[in-house]
Amino acid sequence: MTAPAQSPKVAALAELAARLPGLRLLTAPADLEHYGRDWTRRWTPAPLAIALPATVEEAQAVLRWANEHGVAVVPSGGRTGLSGGAVAAQGELVLSLERMNRVLGFDPIDRTLTVQAGIALQAVHDAARSHGLIYPVDFAARGSCSIGGNIATNAGGIRVIRYGNTREWIAGLKVIAGNGELLELNRGLIKNSSGYDLRHLTIGSEGTLGIVVEATLRLAEPPPPSQVMLLALPDMAALMQVFALFRARLKLQAFEFFTDIALRHVLAHGAQRALDGEHPFYVVTEFDAADEAAQDAALAAFEHGVNEGWIADGAIAQSEAQAAALWRLREGITESLAPHKPYKNDISLRIGALPAFLDEIQALLGDAYPHFEVVWFGHIGDGNLHINVLKPEGLADAEFIAQCEQVTKLLAAALQRHGGSISAEHGIGLVKKPYLESTRSAAEIALMRGVKQVFDPNGILNPGKLF
Repeated sequence: MTAPAQSPKVAALAELAARLPGLRLLTAPADLEHYGRDWTRRWTPAPLAIALPATVEEAQAVLRWANEHGVAVVPSGGRTGLSGGAVAAQGELVLSLERMNRVLGFDPIDRTLTVQAGIALQAVHDAARSHGLIYPVDFAARGSCSIGGNIATNAGGIRVIRYGNTREWIAGLKVIAGNGELLELNRGLIKNSSGYDLRHLTIGSEGTLGIVVEATLRLAEPPPPSQVMLLALPDMAALMQVFALFRARLKLQAFEFFTDIALRHVLAHGAQRALDGEHPFYVVTEFDAADEAAQDAALAAFEHGVNEGWIADGAIAQSEAQAAALWRLREGITESLAPHKPYKNDISLRIGALPAFLDEIQALLGDAYPHFEVVWFGHIGDGNLHINVLKPEGLADAEFIAQCEQVTKLLAAALQRHGGSISAEHGIGLVKKPYLESTRSAAEIALMRGVKQVFDPNGILNPGKLF
């Protein structure tokens, strides 16, 4: 009997395995499902296979093979994204960097840490602390997200108000372009005016221009001792007033807000209540408190807010354990909402544009989602809001998403009027692709497509994402 003919892609995969005997290739159904999706859970994963290189050279060889055989490649880090940027649902090869997860070096003079792209953010934090320094980008998914993924989406997190986004802390990158060529970008320099900075072009490109394989990260001095305070606020207007008050009087490290609905979910998920009574809005803020004067200033700001009617109640942590418990009220929200299959919007505006936008969008969401539970939280100190719509029991997934997408069109139009962005820190991916024009002009998008063509001439890197 004649053996059945292999499909071209399967035959090409066998060739890849023979060409790179040290490359780990996974094809088991459970592996395809695990590596083929991210936190969106909206697409059925269907990758060709999972390639896990251990070296830069192996990763380059995989991309050269992909170009030869016309195989699309989806870069994969921790897959904690919420925009479908790491989804492989069309027979793509997933290139996971999880084996490339080492610290490669520390420079005490430049205060930089060089790491492979698959290293977890938590491991970077630990490595920096071992040298008496910090890597200041931080968010709740620190234990599972990777540095490469953080770079691909220019991740922000809870301390952007003090330290900025990932972009500010990238001194240099090694990136494999779509044709397999290795680029060394900026080489850790502080000043470099020798032409276009391709490092910054790569940051936030969602794996569509190249695959980050190594990063040199800038480190910082540890911040002074801080205190954490939980505030209960009576209304949305008070949120901006308290932010302005605290920013003027204190050196803020973080200023995060969430609603009573968010609190209810995170308490049900195991967090501990810190304030009595019910309040519509809450803030967790962290600020420098190195001496008695700074601590007195915080109490004075709190009392001023109470006297103005902007703050209804509050609590200040008296220990590291209490500070962690207060932070859990904010950082535990995403995990607590996951069982409800939320439809997520991650939006950004200038801080000064927030009040007018919030007035408009609250009315829009109230009209559009009368029967849905809407959970608000986010980084008010940098204009980033997370809007989560929870799926009611009994409503089919497809119908739920269809209803939510209708309102996202209205949301995108409102953001365009107020000069905002449909994606603050999770990227465009598949989810936000239809709304890119609300944030970018036609001329900008045309230039972006041209850049993509130069970096990835055969269009194999994360196709279908972003555009």
